[in-house]
Amino acid sequence: MTEPDFTIGIEEEYLLVDRDSLALAVAPEALMAACRAEMEGQVSPEFLQCQIEIGTRVCKDVGEARDDLRKLRACVARHAADHGLAPIAASCHPFSDWKDQHHTDKERYNVLRRDLGGVARRMLISGMHVHVGVPSEDMRIDLVNQLSYFLPHLLAMSASSPFWQGEDTGLASYRLTVFDNLPRTGLPPRFSSWAEYERTVHALVHMKLIEDSTKIWWDLRPSARFPTIETRICDVQPKLEMTLSLAALTQCLTRMLSRLRRRNQRWRHYDNFLLDENRWRAQRYGITGGLIDFGRLEVVDFPVLLDELVALVAEDAEALGCTAEIEALRDLLETGTSADRQRAVRTDAIEAGDDEAGAMRAVVRSLIEEFHADL
Repeated sequence: MTEPDFTIGIEEEYLLVDRDSLALAVAPEALMAACRAEMEGQVSPEFLQCQIEIGTRVCKDVGEARDDLRKLRACVARHAADHGLAPIAASCHPFSDWKDQHHTDKERYNVLRRDLGGVARRMLISGMHVHVGVPSEDMRIDLVNQLSYFLPHLLAMSASSPFWQGEDTGLASYRLTVFDNLPRTGLPPRFSSWAEYERTVHALVHMKLIEDSTKIWWDLRPSARFPTIETRICDVQPKLEMTLSLAALTQCLTRMLSRLRRRNQRWRHYDNFLLDENRWRAQRYGITGGLIDFGRLEVVDFPVLLDELVALVAEDAEALGCTAEIEALRDLLETGTSADRQRAVRTDAIEAGDDEAGAMRAVVRSLIEEFHADL
């Protein structure tokens, strides 16, 4: 059995804000054209006119991904500044109203708007997707079945959407409450083989309910376009380095499960009913509430879980050259997730005398600063 190279690719969706009002703004065509000219094929419009999507090339390791992602973020930031705009990488804008946003006039998005009705209008959310190269189709399905266990852990660490339309939702990742209103979302079902997966997808395609598997939006899926496993659970990250740490962890977990597979071992499968409980806990609390360890049958504090995760993939991180990025996940225990930091900025602003609207603007300013910090 040939071991995959575990190449990675990262996709991120950014929101564009006006530098004066800090509210969402439409991406001008001149901005999109300038980005496409500089980073051909790697920058594109997204569903809403206030969004822009980027994608790295296929990268052999996290170091290569860092170089490409930094170029992409810098490109978007530089050309946005020419129009008085700035990108932010948070999964929900802290105060803008979804009812004021409009979808991009593009055939795919027009069809999406028609098919999904009012659900599509609320899609003022941004995510982060990580692709890990696994050429074997049956191995992809086998690893997806096992990797699902770790999706709540990735969500908890990535949480960046505590606010919605100017209010604290009480959730660390409000994005998922919006996204889960779409069909074909949530945890992936368990398939016994690639053939079973293809038959399932083909049933919907045959009935003309979907064109292809790109309309299947599970938290984790075999990619429709590439020989990869694609994780879609994460909120997008304001900080470049945290994006890379989460991508490195995804890559390492995939290699770890492949390594077990080569030894005729595997991660224990748990029903999605149980995994959904951890998904909810991650969505609600981020890293502050702990997740269930189903072997122990108890809720375990996240610092303990993180120690176990780092140890679990240590061999894989060394092999993939990303030990530093994996160790950097421990910084979350000091700085908190983006959701934690956004709430802290709001609290500080209120205590300094700002009203609620002023505090929300302070949160957006902090998101702009974090986006630009590593460029």
